[in-house]
Amino acid sequence: MKRVLLFVATNLAVLVLFTLIARIFGIDQYVTANGYSFPGLLLFAALFGMGGAFVSLAMSRRIALWQTHAQVIGQPQNETERWLLATVAEHARSAGIGMPEVAVYQGPEMNAFATGMNRNHALVAVSSGLLENMDREQVRAVLGHEIGHVANGDMVTLTLIQGVVNTFVIVAARIVGGVVDSWMSGGRNREQGGSAGGIGYFVTVMVLEVVFGILASMIVMAFSRWREFRADAAGAQLAGRGAMISALQRLGATYGESSLPKTIAAFGISGHVAHGLRRLFMSHPPLQERIAALRAAA
Repeated sequence: MKRVLLFVATNLAVLVLFTLIARIFGIDQYVTANGYSFPGLLLFAALFGMGGAFVSLAMSRRIALWQTHAQVIGQPQNETERWLLATVAEHARSAGIGMPEVAVYQGPEMNAFATGMNRNHALVAVSSGLLENMDREQVRAVLGHEIGHVANGDMVTLTLIQGVVNTFVIVAARIVGGVVDSWMSGGRNREQGGSAGGIGYFVTVMVLEVVFGILASMIVMAFSRWREFRADAAGAQLAGRGAMISALQRLGATYGESSLPKTIAAFGISGHVAHGLRRLFMSHPPLQERIAALRAAA
């Protein structure tokens, strides 16, 4: 319920903030003069920006299972599956959340992810490569990391931030598109009381949605990197700092490109490595930085 209230409050805050900015700088008068209702534009942007992000989150668990072919453990078939369920249940109790679904997917890389719209109805999945190449203390730390994501509500918060920046992108692109269209028409649309809708408007909106979307993704990825540090701290608290550091070191020893689909790659325990400006689009901090943060916290 708190997450829903946060979503509603943030959505309203975005609408109010944009309205105030538009009123102060006269943007609302300009938009209205061109046939737009600025509150209507904000509502349109919020519905599509926020709505699209949360529909994706609501479907994330099913999509993740489908894309990775992960098998949810219902009745454990062997000792490893029994241990996995027991360990996740222990972490969930310690974190104060409901028992997530636990799944295993086939993949050579060592990875795991958590997703779900509700911290009491989430999914935690691990790869077969992780189970085969890590000892149990390391796996226990990885599971603690994923439970940390669930307990922190990271999936919802990341989606909330994505929805906010989506709203900004939609509004900003259309306002600038209206300005360009008016300039290209020599102000005729405004003088005649028409609405922006010429070729200048449509081309500008399409281009700016891409440009602003790229800039907005930097903000989303910055939060994604920050939440990994928090999840590492949660893993250290639940499974022990030494075990969490050991698990990250093990990941680094055989680090490679993840086979997780891009739609859920940000939810994995490890992500792609990039350098230069591409670091701004990394969903995960470098493993050495994460290890250093855990050691510094100690």
